Amino acid sequence: MNRRRVLAGIGAAGLASLSGCLGLVGMAKHESAPAGVKSSTRAETGYEQTAVEEIGVKKEVPGGGITGTVSVTNHMTKHEKTVDMGPLGRKRGAVFNVLTTPKVKLLGKQFNPVEEMSTKELVELVENNYNGIGNISHEEDTEITILEETTTRSRFTADAKFNGQSVTVDLHITKAVEANGDLIVTIGVYPEQLRMQEEPNVTALAKAVTTEIDESTAGGDGSGNESSGDSGGNESSGDSGGNESSSESNSTDEQDSDGNQSDGNESDGGVLG
Repeated sequence: MNRRRVLAGIGAAGLASLSGCLGLVGMAKHESAPAGVKSSTRAETGYEQTAVEEIGVKKEVPGGGITGTVSVTNHMTKHEKTVDMGPLGRKRGAVFNVLTTPKVKLLGKQFNPVEEMSTKELVELVENNYNGIGNISHEEDTEITILEETTTRSRFTADAKFNGQSVTVDLHITKAVEANGDLIVTIGVYPEQLRMQEEPNVTALAKAVTTEIDESTAGGDGSGNESSGDSGGNESSGDSGGNESSSESNSTDEQDSDGNQSDGNESDGGVLG
């Protein structure tokens, strides 16, 4: 899955309503701070923090006789876990992502619609921005507390592609909460057959979201140690669901179908990977 396209679609959804005059009042650039999951909870659930990535979006916004470019930088912190995927073997098939996107306000008006979006609207953005996931069906809503704010956590089922194979997955997404001027959304995905095992883990990860993370941690357990294989850790082998580099320095920009700029790195074909 090209997760940058997915997240760009979420983070840029409101830019079309911005006026070019934002540049005149110092509001042409907006950047969120990354968020992640407490290392103790990652260790307990067996998920590794594998990448902290910037997802940049640029939008030309004409208005009032002035044309300018508004730039929004979102952050996505990715966590993975190696799980038994039946005929596919043991793969990094369980994923938990933490997206941060900046609030954009002018004269009291919110231009980033993520704050008001329901989980159904958020998951529609995922579906519309990635052609490898479909047949999304809503199953249930529950309440969850993230960073001391109670919000809605919804579970959906969907058909997704993993290494070219169709896999039925559970997809958990939370309505945005606010932290330090940013909006935070969590997305958890795992094979539906592992619901009894992984749903409690995704719940624990969401409850343990933190704005204080070690951005240098990638592929470790948060303490600099590599986690090992089964119930508590992920394999760090080079399978098709392996880690990606979080560096953006070698990426090239490309435009999506809406004309928004996003970097050109593709995912490795994993579920939300």
